[in-house]
Amino acid sequence: MGIFSRFSDIINSNINALLDKAEDPEKMVRLIIQEMEDTLVEVRSSSAKTIAEKKELQRIINRLQEDVADWQAKAELALSKEREDLARSALIERQKSADKADLVAADIANLDEHISKLQSEVSQLQEKLADAKARQKAMLMRHSTVTSRLEVKKTLDSNRINDAMYKFERYEQKIDSLEAQVESYDIGKKSLQDEFAELAAQDKIDNELAALKAKVNKQDTDA
Repeated sequence: MGIFSRFSDIINSNINALLDKAEDPEKMVRLIIQEMEDTLVEVRSSSAKTIAEKKELQRIINRLQEDVADWQAKAELALSKEREDLARSALIERQKSADKADLVAADIANLDEHISKLQSEVSQLQEKLADAKARQKAMLMRHSTVTSRLEVKKTLDSNRINDAMYKFERYEQKIDSLEAQVESYDIGKKSLQDEFAELAAQDKIDNELAALKAKVNKQDTDA
């Protein structure tokens, strides 16, 4: 037996309540959708048969109505020929045909009511099916998102990240060591730029020293 035993069970079911009780909501949604789609196929097939039956009954009514009109014409003809006995028999047959037509018309009315209910229920089922499919899509998206987040969490919590950071630190230390070696080779060596800078600094000091000597000599002279 499927999730639903009858068509009315689907129409009257509450999808939210079903999903709340389900241990595996995704699987439940798939089963609900499958059951609804199968039911739609069955109901539409049943509706097609019912409509075909109605058309057949309508053809029967048309023939009976033709019989009623035919027996009416025969009764009138018999009376015009002063054959009251034939007219009476014709009227009896006309009534039989009319009674049969009424019975068939009642059957058609019942079929119309049945078809109307089916159409209403199919419309409700289609709405529920659309809702279930929308929920299925949302659940799949949520599942994909949660799965991705879980993988990220697992990666962050694993030792791989720590190992990677440790390797980065080791590489940085190696680079620092290489830079220190390069700098050690440069200690004590003067570049051309450094030598010119020293000359410029020496000239400045010599000038300042000469100016200071001149100032001191002037003070001695004035004294």
